[in-house]
Amino acid sequence: MSSFGSFTQFLPDETATVAAGSAVGRALTTGAVVFVVGELGAGKTTFTRGALRALGHVGSVKSPTYTLCEPYDLADAGQLCHLDLYRLSNPEELEFLGIRDYVASGAMLLIEWPSKGNGWLPAPDLQVALSESNSGRELTITALTADGEAVLTRMEDCDV
Repeated sequence: MSSFGSFTQFLPDETATVAAGSAVGRALTTGAVVFVVGELGAGKTTFTRGALRALGHVGSVKSPTYTLCEPYDLADAGQLCHLDLYRLSNPEELEFLGIRDYVASGAMLLIEWPSKGNGWLPAPDLQVALSESNSGRELTITALTADGEAVLTRMEDCDV
């Protein structure tokens, strides 16, 4: 089995969290699947906002806690779907959200609380883990596939 890379970085504030999300966003490609994990308030949606900004989205970015899925059509980058599965009561509900259609279309997926969708989600290329640390957050990004490793490689050119 292949071993893929990862890195960890301290994020002192919201600005740094958005910047880290932007670095990942600039490195994503069509069809990328990113699991974003962390406790409530860890900065998952803030990170996702950074990724969306890097991909050209200029509107607001809110957590899809109640809608579960917020699709964003991006001029030059196709579509990114931000899923927040915290309130998902059964993984089968992903079928009603159109998860297969998003995957088939090549949409990029940033998925918060992916454990709630076990068995129904595509395999992730990257896992982004955020945790509270001192007065900021600790970010760990782990590549889980060759495509995820390619994202990390592209990120080396970015300031994270």
